[in-house]
Amino acid sequence: MSQTESRPSALTYRDAGVDIDAGATVVERIKPLVARTFRKEVMGGLGGFGALFELAGRYRDPVLVSGTDGVGTKLKLAQQLGRHDAIGIDLVGMCVNDVLVQGAEPLFFLDYFATGKLDVDTTVAVVGGIARGCELAGCALIGGETAEMPDMYPPGEYDLAGFCVGAVEKSALLDGSKLRAGDVVLGIASSGPHANGYSLIRKILQRSGSPLDQPLNPADGRTVTLADALLAPTTIYVKPILDLLTQVDVHAMAHITGGGLTENIIRVVPRGLGLALAASALALPPVFEWLREHGNLAPTEMWRTFNCGVGFTVLLEAAEVDRARTLLAGHGLASQVIGLVQAASDDQRVRIE
Repeated sequence: MSQTESRPSALTYRDAGVDIDAGATVVERIKPLVARTFRKEVMGGLGGFGALFELAGRYRDPVLVSGTDGVGTKLKLAQQLGRHDAIGIDLVGMCVNDVLVQGAEPLFFLDYFATGKLDVDTTVAVVGGIARGCELAGCALIGGETAEMPDMYPPGEYDLAGFCVGAVEKSALLDGSKLRAGDVVLGIASSGPHANGYSLIRKILQRSGSPLDQPLNPADGRTVTLADALLAPTTIYVKPILDLLTQVDVHAMAHITGGGLTENIIRVVPRGLGLALAASALALPPVFEWLREHGNLAPTEMWRTFNCGVGFTVLLEAAEVDRARTLLAGHGLASQVIGLVQAASDDQRVRIE
């Protein structure tokens, strides 16, 4: 290169689209939010290469139960409306409710937030929701990753994933082996679609052309909009169910996620047994009735796509139902019997009639 030729200007990571300073600002702003989720077993704070959690002394014969999930295309709706504060609760709920099914107490949670260009306020709102979800679940948010990746995501978009670890005494592990014909399926109310079926929901919205700010049910005199109902965060069942397990003999549980009522409860039912669910007990809450009507959805499509108002189920003896319902009501959760466990052949293990 001759002395008269100019050298290219020096590049920085910011020139490539990654703002390290913005990332540092996010970390400082989320520290107090994260600190509120810590339990006494957490060792250290944010910033280490690995998060530490001390298990000694809590269990005699522990089994660790782990789960990972995202929130699907509910993210697209949250981003479309610019409402980022509750989607983190969904992320936690989808993970901790899964871990809970086997009787485990969620202990700690880690998140992954990826975006094309880091927006500090949006990121803090999302992580704030994750922290709030962890508080509701009683688990510690002990680590995570914020990734800024130019050209991977369009402007204003981000993606989320979560990972949870829980523990249960081996003798208390729920694996469905206690289930017997005649056991009752107790359905516990959901807050809405939770984080499942949103590709279909968004298709229905597109086809209907309905404004998201319209009142969902004008006749009831309330101001809940369609957007409110569709973005209602996932109910986190952890604390009520852990309380229930100390007082009621529960035989099995199921989290109603993708696959709806027809595909999730049967996952915890052993071969030789099946489910008879009562369609009359599955009265659709307003948001699901709106989806059914505007999507012209058949009942079978509703039951295998959405939770239809039942976000979690507990399977137990009929004699325990009243006590279970009373305890759940004390936690603010409505519940009702939606079906029975019965003998069944392998070719027809779930009936809704």
